[in-house]
Amino acid sequence: MKVLVVGGGGREHAICWKLAQSPKVTELYCAPGNGGIAQVATCVPIKATDVDAMVSWAKENAMDFVMVAPDDPLALGMVDALEAAGIPAFGPRANAAIIEASKAFSKELMKKYHIPTAKYETFTEMDKALAYIDEQGAPIVVKADGLALGKGVVVASTVDEAKTAVREMMEDHKFGQSGSTVVIEECMVGPEVTVLAFCDGEHLVPMLSSQDHKRAYDGNLGPNTGGMGAFCPSPKYTAEIAKECMEKIFLPTVAALKAEGRPFKGVIYFGLMLTKDGPKVVEYNARFGDPETQPLLSMLDSDLMDIFEACVNGTLDQVEVKWKDGAACCIVLASGGYPVKYQSGYPISGLEEAGKSATVFHAGTKRQEDGTIVTAGGRVLGVTALGADLDEAISNAYAACASISFQDMHMRKDIGKV
Repeated sequence: MKVLVVGGGGREHAICWKLAQSPKVTELYCAPGNGGIAQVATCVPIKATDVDAMVSWAKENAMDFVMVAPDDPLALGMVDALEAAGIPAFGPRANAAIIEASKAFSKELMKKYHIPTAKYETFTEMDKALAYIDEQGAPIVVKADGLALGKGVVVASTVDEAKTAVREMMEDHKFGQSGSTVVIEECMVGPEVTVLAFCDGEHLVPMLSSQDHKRAYDGNLGPNTGGMGAFCPSPKYTAEIAKECMEKIFLPTVAALKAEGRPFKGVIYFGLMLTKDGPKVVEYNARFGDPETQPLLSMLDSDLMDIFEACVNGTLDQVEVKWKDGAACCIVLASGGYPVKYQSGYPISGLEEAGKSATVFHAGTKRQEDGTIVTAGGRVLGVTALGADLDEAISNAYAACASISFQDMHMRKDIGKV
């Protein structure tokens, strides 16, 4: 099979790395790809959001299958366009990807189908949003309705902080049109856990539980990022909690989308809060999470291509999805100053040495003409290692990170420990 993966970050490197192991995949392409993906797939210089160019290229080059990984092209309807061109594609159509593209839509869906989540209100007028914050007090959560690269959520510890977030979103247009509508919700308390699940429109197969570390600095301090590291499975996600999530959240969500005429095929990301009243949904994503994908696919013991085809064909219940024993941990090596302001173009050393004991997934890298790999983004690498248990996986990942260096390299030292 000739397969194209859309995207160019650490998540896409992990997907390409896993697909390259499938005997079904004879030719693998990635658009736009990056310096590390080029080692396992042929990179194609097309922007991930250029739906027309992507579909034209896939047709002209006779792709048998396309995997659309990032949120933006899913929301723009890339899967719909590929299907219309007769090309099987993995990922939800635009009308199902809306569970991530609109926070307001997803909250209304949960309310309508009694799926547990935080109490909330949606606002399109700033004055009303500010008045609501005064009424509710803090802590309180402010969310931009649309896509904001994982950064459109502010957990405000004071009323002033919440109001500033609203003004930045609605008045200063910090996230463009994504912040013209805001969702303000109660601040839930408890450990956060993520469960990604394969879905074929009707059936659902959860992956291992995972935990992501969003804050830039140790101790969960600093600004929100796209993720500074992740591990799986989560020791906080017990068999009892898994059963409750399946019955009250996962299956009801799939059934709700189907009932609304929006059958979901692809990966649903369930961001969960384990509150004293039971698990509740923090957010949905309509795709593999980043960096959770890196440790999850490192633990997958089945052919990823088989799973992708089953999701598209509606036969997920006929595929066995197996996982390795033990645990996996991914440490993100970022550019100094990320997620605010940072420099790129610095040579990276030690990749080969680190690769002897871990898998180094490239996120923001570029391969120079002379073969040198240089930094080319905020999150640069995701160093991922396995272990017999979580402590060993964390230790192995940090040991591999010690081999790698580039100017102003920044990483958290407490992934999996807080």
